[in-house]
Amino acid sequence: MEIKVSKGEQEQRLDLYLLEKIPAKISRNFVQKAIKDGRITVNGRPQKPSYRVKAKDIISVPDPEPPVPLSVEPEPIKLEVLYEDSDLIVINKPAGMIVHPVPSHTSGTLVNALLYHCHDLQGIGGELRPGIVHRLDKDTSGVIVVAKNDLAHRNLSQQFKDRKVSKMYLALVRGKVNETQGEITVSLARHPVLRTKMSVNSSGRAAVTFYRVLKYFDDVASLVAAYPKTGRTHQIRVHMKYIGHPILGDRLYGSICGAPRQMLHAMKLGFYHPRSGDWLSFTAALPEDFKHLIVELSSRTVKNV
Repeated sequence: MEIKVSKGEQEQRLDLYLLEKIPAKISRNFVQKAIKDGRITVNGRPQKPSYRVKAKDIISVPDPEPPVPLSVEPEPIKLEVLYEDSDLIVINKPAGMIVHPVPSHTSGTLVNALLYHCHDLQGIGGELRPGIVHRLDKDTSGVIVVAKNDLAHRNLSQQFKDRKVSKMYLALVRGKVNETQGEITVSLARHPVLRTKMSVNSSGRAAVTFYRVLKYFDDVASLVAAYPKTGRTHQIRVHMKYIGHPILGDRLYGSICGAPRQMLHAMKLGFYHPRSGDWLSFTAALPEDFKHLIVELSSRTVKNV
């Protein structure tokens, strides 16, 4: 493939210029490696990634190798698909499902299911795989979006990074949250001893969560809508514990109770479509275990906020 630089495009870095010009089927990793290896040339000569392109430059880009199949087996796992097109798929993930395989858990994951379900994956980063843009914890249910190609993966990842994505979670938390709404802004970092946990740490990464109480169940529990503005690991779980109201059933953060799992559900997700630019918004219905616990708690005196 050859690309001719126009006058209005000059002075851009070669690597950044190509990332804007290449088709979705060519990955960012491929471009970076091809420049480094000298396989991408400008006017017949290799250049560094920092080279500033000039008007009338002819950039030659070789065809990429076919995506390498991911070393994960497709599995016929039933999925609740909320939306799907050639660029992305939106799923209502059930509680108990891990998003991506790990050494101790290589089957039954969302990726295993997507490899079976999606027949139009174009590959992400040189691998024939779904592009995980964000994650939900194993025991968190709800909306998750997955990219099918590099264009969608890059665009959606940038939207999450730039905080352009709208997210709303429902959580059942322990006790009565006296402040009916608030903002939690404490920074988070990996726990210094227990590496599976996160902890509040002033030198950690900034984390912001808005919350609003929807219902009180006497002084036993509260139903809270949480709106995370950042996407740190375990963010809502740690933030709710920090204000003294851990999520019911969250055994990792000290809320051992009769709940079947941590009662956290990614209810709504909104973002711009990576190709059309249209705003898309999706809602995932509450799972049965969440609804059942609300009914059980509602048998006590309920005060609407």
